[in-house]
Amino acid sequence: MTITTANLGFPRIGARRELKFALESYWAGKSSAHDLLATARDLRAKNWALQKDKGIATIPSNDFSLYDHVLDTAVMVGAIPAAYGWKGGPVDLKTYFAMARGSEGCGHAGCGHVEHGHGVPALEMTKWFDTNYHYMVPEFSAGQTFELTANRPLNAFREAKALGVHTRPVLLGPLTFLKLGKAAQDGVSPLSLLDKLLPVYGQVLAELSQAGADWVQIDEPCLVLDLTEAERAAFAHAYETLSIAVSGLKIMLATYFGAIGDNLETALKLKVAGLHVDLVRAPQQAAVLIDKAPADLILSLGVIDGRNVWRADLAGLFKRIQPLIEAHGPGNVQLAPSSSLLHVPIDLTLETALDPELTSWLAFANQKLDELALLAKAFDAGSAQAQKVFATSIAAASARLTSVKVHDPLVAGRLKQVDATMLRRTSPFAKRQRLQQQRLRLPLFPTTTIGSFPQTADVRKARSKHAKGELSYVDYQAFLEDETAQAIRWQEEIGLDVLVHGEFERNDMVQYFGEQLSGFAFTQHAWVQSYGSRYVRPPIIYGDVSRLNPMTVAWWKYAQSLTAKTVKGMLTGPVTILNWSFVRDDLPRSTVCKQIALAIRDEVHDLAEAGAAMIQIDEAALREGLPLRRADWKAYLDWAVESFHLCSTGVSDETQIHTHMCYSEFNDIMPAIAAMDADVISIETSRSKMELLSAFTGRGYPNEIGPGVYDIHSPRVPAVEEMVELLDKASEGLVAGQIWVNPDCGLKTRKWEEVKPALVNMVAAAIRLRASLERGRAVHS
Repeated sequence: MTITTANLGFPRIGARRELKFALESYWAGKSSAHDLLATARDLRAKNWALQKDKGIATIPSNDFSLYDHVLDTAVMVGAIPAAYGWKGGPVDLKTYFAMARGSEGCGHAGCGHVEHGHGVPALEMTKWFDTNYHYMVPEFSAGQTFELTANRPLNAFREAKALGVHTRPVLLGPLTFLKLGKAAQDGVSPLSLLDKLLPVYGQVLAELSQAGADWVQIDEPCLVLDLTEAERAAFAHAYETLSIAVSGLKIMLATYFGAIGDNLETALKLKVAGLHVDLVRAPQQAAVLIDKAPADLILSLGVIDGRNVWRADLAGLFKRIQPLIEAHGPGNVQLAPSSSLLHVPIDLTLETALDPELTSWLAFANQKLDELALLAKAFDAGSAQAQKVFATSIAAASARLTSVKVHDPLVAGRLKQVDATMLRRTSPFAKRQRLQQQRLRLPLFPTTTIGSFPQTADVRKARSKHAKGELSYVDYQAFLEDETAQAIRWQEEIGLDVLVHGEFERNDMVQYFGEQLSGFAFTQHAWVQSYGSRYVRPPIIYGDVSRLNPMTVAWWKYAQSLTAKTVKGMLTGPVTILNWSFVRDDLPRSTVCKQIALAIRDEVHDLAEAGAAMIQIDEAALREGLPLRRADWKAYLDWAVESFHLCSTGVSDETQIHTHMCYSEFNDIMPAIAAMDADVISIETSRSKMELLSAFTGRGYPNEIGPGVYDIHSPRVPAVEEMVELLDKASEGLVAGQIWVNPDCGLKTRKWEEVKPALVNMVAAAIRLRASLERGRAVHS
């Protein structure tokens, strides 16, 4: 019997970023909702047609989203906080995007709802498992109820069916949806809402069955996490309930991003017809399934990497999974990517400027579908013909293994010379703090920004013209110098205490550095979605990494020459560069990270030697690399913290080292954050209303902290009073000398008309706190 192929999800953004441009045009009022939805419809049609043409037997629907699939689920089941003013029934785009991005206020007093124009913040946003994709966190209130606002999976299924494509609808599973959510008030347990939620899922599935769907894919990636017995019992209850509610519709339960591990017994007992397992992240699951998978369970084998860009070793893969397929029977097996292809670029054929040898080692979403089809063809042909089918794959794997472009003995030699003295600062923080205060002479509640300023249309246009040879190097440098000078002057005018140069010369906080390091390659069209319309082109780390020349020193020196105030040196840390790249898979990630750390160490040294008193090394992505299983955390955190030490400790005590981290749950990794021993850490806290700061205040964190008071992911301009309220909350657990005042993150994606009033308000909030503190001291003196 022929082995079939299946796909779990396809990138939504369009090969030419069509969705991004349609969204931003709609948000800017330049196009209509009809135009936006038409673009979305065209993208879905193209995706379905492409997968059908590639010979994929099981094609997903409802894997598309205008912004985020978790948000889509929340909207579908009516999990919409009262602040957004929804009264039941279908949810319009205004409410949907208010939940995603926040909404501007209109000045009408007392309305409190988005439909009346009152400004509301967006839902909290955080990382999707250990990826660089961000999802909107569902929020559940006391008395939470659910209702089906619109059957999105049904609509997508019918849309594909009308185009002649029979699809397998995709839903985010009820347990993962609840587990990823948060309670809006104390005492609300998301898991306790399961019985209220299941009837909505039952209705969705019943309507799909009536419309002719025979299979549905329900994603429950939380099965690869550490689960409690109560959560495992909830799984059994949920799928027993759904199996009773819907007969005739088969469920493919999809797990990904790791091993099911100790949850496997639970998964195998669920009332589902199929189980998808990730054999890329957890290849050891194949042997376990030979022994334990029920004979009638359809196994979807995630064998093509849905998270990385390397071409599969199809010959080796064929040998590894052949025993499982023979044991379980080819008729009961599907071949699939390890996860949705959302996390990889779309089409390698667009990359005409990449080195041909490197190109031969890569596979993007389109090519991964080809690999699936080729693998299925080899199993149909049998072992004797497999080598012939895989000839190109075998040649590419062999060439990569021996290429001189990959290995640099000087880099390996330098790593061997790292010793304990390179992994710690000279003095403890308390002593460093006194010396830094003497050098910097900053006020209480010092104000600063995280690094970047808006990349305007003029900035992007100049960069594009320079790249095309239409703007000379001299003219481009003059343009960048003028932008930098204007930014410095404006920061001085509004009274910021510590300035940044604005990073106008940088295309991306990782790409900018990778382009100046050996072992990195960059693409033209390999975009992946980070959140909403924010897409990134991750670098590809294909070989050993080293710094070729100073990367940021000249721009820092120029900016510092324009002002008497301190200008921060701005760098991206090694862990973030690693976690925001497609990393080579022939070395341990820890080794690659330490190679990057040594390169950044050289840059830190040169900045300090040039006179930089303050150097920020962003580790925005440190937590997102955390393994999903707690048992694996220590090993990762040990080498991640060591890499930060390796890049940051080669400076004097007087030099202040900053770091920045994006949205994260910090409580469970606080020992590692404390061990990093950065003099100042800035974190994103505004959306959580300082909730995330409790991880630091509850543990007596001694170093200085900049809790974000301005949500840069939203176009809203927060009022002075709003920022003061947040800083007052921060002051409840921190002393005044610890607190910095800053936005949540860099301002690259925002507009100047949003940034300027927001930062003016931020400075005013800091001044108000200083005055309040002085009044308090006067009263007690």
